Amino acid sequence: MTQLETADHGALRANMVRALYKEDAIVSEAVAAAFTAVPRHRFGPDLSLEVAYDLHSVLPVKKDEHGLPISVISAPHLQGVMLEQAAIKPGMRVLEIGSGGYNAALIQELVGADGEVTTLDIDPDVIDRARRYLDDTGYDRVKTIADDAETALAGLGTFDRIIATVTTWDIPPSWISALAKDGRLVTPLTVCGTTRSVAFERDGNDLVSRSYRLASFVPMQGKGAAPDRKVMLRDGVALQTDNEQVPLNTAELARALEGDRLEKWSGAAYDMPDELDWFVTLNLSSPARLHATQDVIASGLVEPSARLGVAALVSEDSIAYRTRRTNPDTGTAGFESGVIAHGPQAEQLAEQYTELLREWATDYLRRGAAIIRYVPGAAPSTLPQGAARKRHGYVTVAWV
Repeated sequence: MTQLETADHGALRANMVRALYKEDAIVSEAVAAAFTAVPRHRFGPDLSLEVAYDLHSVLPVKKDEHGLPISVISAPHLQGVMLEQAAIKPGMRVLEIGSGGYNAALIQELVGADGEVTTLDIDPDVIDRARRYLDDTGYDRVKTIADDAETALAGLGTFDRIIATVTTWDIPPSWISALAKDGRLVTPLTVCGTTRSVAFERDGNDLVSRSYRLASFVPMQGKGAAPDRKVMLRDGVALQTDNEQVPLNTAELARALEGDRLEKWSGAAYDMPDELDWFVTLNLSSPARLHATQDVIASGLVEPSARLGVAALVSEDSIAYRTRRTNPDTGTAGFESGVIAHGPQAEQLAEQYTELLREWATDYLRRGAAIIRYVPGAAPSTLPQGAARKRHGYVTVAWV
């Protein structure tokens, strides 16, 4: 490597750290020092330095037969957020679930010479690649394991921190057993199709959140993979849910979508869309996520809110979902939230949805209002509103 190349990546790394501070992705000197120390570009050698040090760029690790990513090194912005959530201290024993090498190197910087880092991935190719780049960059003390995280933790002892860098639909019992008494688990938890990076700590037999942030990761593979109920209502329009009790009557819902359209406006402010989406998703009585391609949105059939997925309320023959319109009278954001509904039950669904939009704007228009609790073990036959059933337990979300 030439001196010029060294200077280039050093400057880009320093710029990245300053930008992470500016966006509040990092707030501590320890995490900033880790990002400053680890040469991110060495873990994605086929990419330009500009891409490697871009705040929101992921580094591809492995793709499937269709060219879709099944393993990536997450964007620095998200890695910074999760490392701050984890609050890793020198001397700790840390497990990373989902490996790319770079994040494990950051963790090694944080735990120091007296700490221990293990990175685990189900894919031997991914682990072999991580091992190679960790050794090449001087992080040979990081332990690497190829195994299924659903069951692999049983013989690894306890950890002060467990960080998952893949989307988790549930929290296996082995993860809870492997978490030290005063430990912390940071995981991108999916509830009803929407994901948040949640920092959990023990609360008796349960886990309770200390913070949560918007997140997006590749899905967990193996025994912990999420159940996936997905139907196509027409080309470019999909409806998806992991709740077995939500009806997905494809023919009736497709017919509803093509029929008359009801608009209902809440009079409430539309702001902080990620928090709003989290609230309505967990409080709708029959939630799913509506996705639409740009072509369908451009045709006017579906609102732009569905481009990246929007919380929908569905019945056997009707569907309602959130939208917005300009209205400077509703607050500083200048938008009013509303609902688009289709089908014979459009009025009833729209009314239920708009009531939630008003409740959000009146009582919870702020960040961090949710307390997320994971309760392991058998779930009751009837769950309260704002709860979601999982394989090994259930999740409840309270709004305070």
